[in-house]
Amino acid sequence: MATEVKVPTLGESITEATLGQWLKKPGDPVKADEPIASLETDKVAVEVPSPVAGVMGDQVVAEGDTVEVGAVIARIESGSAAAHPAAPAPASTPVNPTGPGENAQVRAEEAPEEEGGPLTLSPSVRRLVLEHGVDPSKIKGTGKDGRLTKDDVLAAARNRESQPAAPAAAPSPPPPPPSAPAIAAAPSGERREERVRMTRLRQTVARRLKEAQNTAAMLTTFNDVDMTEVMAARGRYKDLFEKKHGIRLGFMSFFVKAAVLAARDVPSVNAYIEGDEIVYHDYVDVSVAVSAPNGLVVPVIRNAHTLSFAQIEQTIADFGKRAKDGTLTMADMTGGTFTISNGGIFGSLLSTPIINPPQSAVLGMHRIEDRPVVRDGQIVARPMMYLALSYDHRLVDGREAVTFLVRMKEALEDPTRLLIDL
Repeated sequence: MATEVKVPTLGESITEATLGQWLKKPGDPVKADEPIASLETDKVAVEVPSPVAGVMGDQVVAEGDTVEVGAVIARIESGSAAAHPAAPAPASTPVNPTGPGENAQVRAEEAPEEEGGPLTLSPSVRRLVLEHGVDPSKIKGTGKDGRLTKDDVLAAARNRESQPAAPAAAPSPPPPPPSAPAIAAAPSGERREERVRMTRLRQTVARRLKEAQNTAAMLTTFNDVDMTEVMAARGRYKDLFEKKHGIRLGFMSFFVKAAVLAARDVPSVNAYIEGDEIVYHDYVDVSVAVSAPNGLVVPVIRNAHTLSFAQIEQTIADFGKRAKDGTLTMADMTGGTFTISNGGIFGSLLSTPIINPPQSAVLGMHRIEDRPVVRDGQIVARPMMYLALSYDHRLVDGREAVTFLVRMKEALEDPTRLLIDL
């Protein structure tokens, strides 16, 4: 008897997704709640678990197909893998005749774990395995249920490179990633190009960013902040903070607190336009841009105006971990009244961020660097950071945008204001 596997509910207003990757092959044993496929939605990658234990049966749809919520994508057969052997592919007709990269992919999937079961690799981990040519069965996974993570693969690749080469025959070059077409070795100087289909997430990001430019009257204003006092406060209390709360004290909690404080004085920055009405919020839900394997995602810190420094840092750390593991949910992404994007961690000096519709404003943080400034008539070096506020000029006036940044600057240059609400 077969059990149907259907596309789960994906979140509010999400009605379809793209089947990005099959994590199990027909004939593979499957445990209850074990992921068998990965779906790409407009916002996140979602794993589809098996509702029962059994053997992977028919795969109704192919990778890259668009599926609707509730649609049947596979069937799980009862019994064991031995009773349902996978049909071998004819020798003259390979299953995926796309080059050596696909054969390497099959070998990676079929490599047994130490417990004897097949490995389940996420798409991003599988790509790294192929790129670095490592054996996934010899890597100890640190992810959920012992699954391999990207960091596990990269660490294994670094360890292998650091070891002295054995006096053996020169190894063949690693195969190309699965998305790359098999390209014969080209003579030196020959120009080549590669076409890779955009993921559903990347397509959605591109569309929404362009819609924001077409809809909003966007403008960006700038200011700079002397980070001396924030850095001093962090240096004084970071050890005690980590000992008490079990989390490091970073800069982001200061900026979230400062943005909440400034939004009270300039509520239009925390509002948005809906039709011919302006929707004001008496709460602040801060969207934080986080880098994930499949692109930029923006989970939301709910009720940031009520959270302590420790609660903000713990929430951000959890978002970062789950973004890396690909376990962020639709609920994590929904909503948000104001966005903070920290390009400084990548070395950005200055930028003009694009607002995240339907929000009216986004704050761009940048790198901290020592620059000469004048203090009490003397030229001194101070750790300075540029802040950029992009906003919808239909709702936020220039005076309000400047006031918002000035309030943030005052709070960050004198962090005591964050504690006494000034």
